[in-house]
Amino acid sequence: MNYSDIFTYMHTEIALIIAIVFGFLYDLIAGKRDRRHFHTVMCVLMVLFIAGTIYPYGEAGEIFGGMFVYNPVFNIVKSILAIGTLIVFLQSDNWLRREDTEFKRGEFYVLTLSTLLGMYFMISAGHFLMFFIGLELASVPMACLVAFDKYKNNSAEAGAKYILSALFSSGLMLFGISFFYGTAGTLYFDDMVARIDGSPLQIMAMVFFFAGLGFKLSLVPFHLWTADTYQGAPTAVTSYLSVISKGAAAFTLMAILIKVFAPMVRDWQLMLWIVIVLSITVANLFAIRQKNMKRFLAFSSISQAGYIMLAVISGTSFGMTSLIFYVLVYMVANLAAFGVIGVIEQNSGGKVGMDDYNGLYKTNPKLAVIMMLSLFSLAGIPPFAGFFSKFFIFASAFEEGFHILVFIALVNTVISLYYYLLVVKAMFITPNDSPIAAFKSDCSTRISLVLCLCGVLALGIVSSVFDCINMFSFGM
Repeated sequence: MNYSDIFTYMHTEIALIIAIVFGFLYDLIAGKRDRRHFHTVMCVLMVLFIAGTIYPYGEAGEIFGGMFVYNPVFNIVKSILAIGTLIVFLQSDNWLRREDTEFKRGEFYVLTLSTLLGMYFMISAGHFLMFFIGLELASVPMACLVAFDKYKNNSAEAGAKYILSALFSSGLMLFGISFFYGTAGTLYFDDMVARIDGSPLQIMAMVFFFAGLGFKLSLVPFHLWTADTYQGAPTAVTSYLSVISKGAAAFTLMAILIKVFAPMVRDWQLMLWIVIVLSITVANLFAIRQKNMKRFLAFSSISQAGYIMLAVISGTSFGMTSLIFYVLVYMVANLAAFGVIGVIEQNSGGKVGMDDYNGLYKTNPKLAVIMMLSLFSLAGIPPFAGFFSKFFIFASAFEEGFHILVFIALVNTVISLYYYLLVVKAMFITPNDSPIAAFKSDCSTRISLVLCLCGVLALGIVSSVFDCINMFSFGM
C-alpha cells in the first residue's frame, strides 16, 4: 500500500472530511453578515462534492490491510446518500432561519455530514471494527440532531429514546461480534468466510449482529423507538433519518450477509423471512391508525424497510441492484413527502395532523399534488418510479424461490395503498371550513421538491439508471 492508493480508494471520504472541516471553520470564523449565506455555501459545497465524486473510477481494491475496501458500486451508493443529504439541506433552510435555531446552523451541517461520513465507513468496511466505528460515528451525531429542538415538540425526549435504543443495539451487536472473534479468530470479512461453520454460537452471534442493524433499519421487532423519535425530531432530521440512514444500513447488511455469512445462507434467509413478514404486516396495520403525519410516515418507513429486505433475502447481484435502485426511488419519494410536511409545518404554526390536511388542494394545490405523487410512488402505483422499484425487488426474491413471501408482500401492498389513499382523500375530497391558508414556500424547498418530483416521475422511465447500477453491481 502507498499513499496514492489511499487517495484513490478514499477519495470520497477525504473530500467529505474536507467539507466537514470547511463547514466547521466557516461557522467559527464567519461574521454575522457572512453567516447569512451559510445555507448557500453548504449547498454549493455539497453540489461540488457530489459532482467530484459521483462517477466511480478505478478498479476494486483495499487498503489498511483490508480494513477499508473500495468498489465502484460502493461509490454509487455513497453518491445516492450525498444527493439525499443535499435535498435535506435544501429543505432545512426555512427551519434553520428561526430565531431559536439560527445560531445553531453550523452545528446542524457539521453533525449531518459527520453521520454521512460514518455511513461511508460502514459501507466500505472490510473489518468488523471498522464497521462498528462507522456505525457509532453515524449514530452518536444523529442523537444530537434528533434532540436539536430540545425545547420544542418533545425533541429532547426523542433524542433520549434514540440514543438509549442505539446504545442497547450497539451493545448487542458488539456482543455478537465478540462471539465471531472467539469462534473464528479474526474480524476480517474475507478471512471469516472460511472459518464460519454455522455452529450454535455463531448463529447466536449472527442474531445479535442482525439486531444491531435491525435497529438502524427500524425492522420489527426492533422498531419501537421509531414513531416517537420521528414525531419528536425536527422534520428535516426525521427525513434524513428515515432515508439516508436506512439506505446505508440496508446496503451494508446485504453486503455483509453475502460476503461473510455465505456459509449460513439458509439460517439468515429464514431469519429475514420472518422479519420481513412481521415488518410489512405490523407496520401497515399500525399506519392505518395514525393521525399524526410524521408518525404515519414512520410506520410507512418500517414497512418500506421490510420491502427492502426482499432484495437482501435474494442474496444475488440482481438483488443488490434492485436494493440500490429501490433506495434511490424511496429516497426521492419519501423526501418529497417530508418536504411537504416540513414546509406546511413551518408556515402553519406547526400543523402536522392528518385532519389538518383536509381541503389542502383548495389552498395549496401544488403541494397537494406533490404529496399525492410521492405517496403513489411509495405505494407502488404505475407509472411512477415506486412501481418499478417494487417490481424489481419482488422479482429478485421470486427468482430465488420465495414465492409465498412475495405473495404476502403483494397483499400488504394493497393494505399500504389504502392508508396512502387516506391522505389523498383528506387533501382532495374531505371538506374543511378552515383549511391551511395559502402560502408561498421558500426557494430552497421549491428546488428540493422539484428535484424529488423529477425523480418520482423519471426514474421509472429512464431505464439507463437501473442498467448503470446493474453493471457495477455484477462487478462487486
